[in-house]
Amino acid sequence: MSESARAAASGAEGAGSARPGRDDDARRGVFARIALFVRQVVAELKKVVRPTRSELMTYTTVVLVFVAVVMAFVTVLDLGIGTLVGWVFGG
Repeated sequence: MSESARAAASGAEGAGSARPGRDDDARRGVFARIALFVRQVVAELKKVVRPTRSELMTYTTVVLVFVAVVMAFVTVLDLGIGTLVGWVFGG
C-alpha cells in the first residue's frame, strides 16, 4: 500500500476540519461566492455537447414510442381492473 493510500485510508488528510475549504469560504464575501458560482456554472455549460439533428430526432422518437407503450399498458390495465370490479360488485 502506498503512503498516500494509507493517509487517505486513515483519514489523515483533511482531518482538521469537518468541511474542507470552510475557512476559505468564510473569508470570501457574498458577491465573491456568487461570482465563483456563476463562473463554475459557465465552465460546466461549456462542457455540454449538443446532439445533432439526427440524434435529436432519434431521441424524440424513442421517447414518444415509450410514452405511447406505457399509455397503452395503463389503459389496458385500467380497463381490465374496471371490468373485474364491475364483474365482482355487479356494476
